[in-house]
Amino acid sequence: MFVDGGMADNPRPMMYQSSYTFGLGYKSTLDKYSYVIAGKYCESGDILAEDIMLPKPKVDDVLLVFGTGAYNYSMASNYNRSCRPAVVLVDNGTSRLLVERETFDHLIERDQM
Repeated sequence: MFVDGGMADNPRPMMYQSSYTFGLGYKSTLDKYSYVIAGKYCESGDILAEDIMLPKPKVDDVLLVFGTGAYNYSMASNYNRSCRPAVVLVDNGTSRLLVERETFDHLIERDQM
């Protein structure tokens, strides 16, 4: 399963062999299959997880990653000029935006022509 993210915004699996609990938003727990979750950076270290049991996903499904670690965002980078994702706190059914998603304009605002 390929996701719109990877080692740039979540370097901990590559660096520390960190493991996470995953889920698919709005999916039942019936009929689970084993997946490798890989990022979009086409690098050998861009594997976020292996042998993860999940329901069969469809394009545009939301992959949930529970608890990626206290320093995950501070370790993220703009590798390949990628934008860092938003940071959202979810607690008991309530969500709160903590950090806005970066845009391409954020990446190039200091570039000199």
